[in-house]
Amino acid sequence: MAESKKNDPRSSFEVSCPCCGTRLTVDPQFSKILLTRPPETGGHERQLDHASQTLQKDAARRDLLFERSLEEEKEKSELLERKFQEALKRSKSQPVAPPLHDIDLD
Repeated sequence: MAESKKNDPRSSFEVSCPCCGTRLTVDPQFSKILLTRPPETGGHERQLDHASQTLQKDAARRDLLFERSLEEEKEKSELLERKFQEALKRSKSQPVAPPLHDIDLD
């Protein structure tokens, strides 16, 4: 009688949750979960370790991006200062002339 129940398509079956590893016993006739069993290998600890490692990697990446941004801002201010000095030198060597207007060209 146990074999007939085992081959019965209406008998319950067991699946594993891909996220946390919990084992679920499902009754297909009623489409309901009959039993849940937590993972045997400490799935929550594994998830917490993975989350902690991910947060550490993200923090390191944010720090690196911040340092790069800071360096770019320093270089940007130096570049703007050089451009200003160059424009100042150029303006001193050129004579000052009144600007031309469209009406002056007629």
